[in-house]
Amino acid sequence: MKITKTKFPEGSVLSREETGFDYTDSFQGEVLDNQGNISTAEISKAFFTSTPQWGKKMFAFRNSIVKMFGLKTGTDNSKPLTSDNFNLKVGEQVGIFKVFDQTNNEIILGENDKHLDFRVSILYDKASGNKGNFLTISTTVKYHNWMGILYFLPVRPFHQLIVPVMLKKMIGKLESKS
Repeated sequence: MKITKTKFPEGSVLSREETGFDYTDSFQGEVLDNQGNISTAEISKAFFTSTPQWGKKMFAFRNSIVKMFGLKTGTDNSKPLTSDNFNLKVGEQVGIFKVFDQTNNEIILGENDKHLDFRVSILYDKASGNKGNFLTISTTVKYHNWMGILYFLPVRPFHQLIVPVMLKKMIGKLESKS
């Protein structure tokens, strides 16, 4: 399964705001799903269960550091996830992610904080004609101040490592369901 860095998807809810971001990236992989009927609940479940162990340790380390600076850690008011409640609603908080928007093939997660705002789009492009089905994770960041720039400086390379790993795991989980 090949994961590639790609251009920001025009079909994303976030594409209307693309010029207002300081950072964007997108990673894409093909999903072998002939029926093309993967739900956002299935996508959410795959996303929240695909963090590699080293990524979980990095998030825990991140939370211990940023708490000292008064930044959000996502540990308060977070919805606990069980195997049957991945049908997330706009406004719900799950870990460091708040659900900002949802369509029939995309979910927008993220957070607003005093140093930066970020969004994660998970978009399932269904096949049309001979075109394949693709899952794309796009990330956007908008800095508010120098602290946001400084914060994202060491986060960026790890982000670019973890997203393709998670996407590959997600696609594997989604394909095993179809």
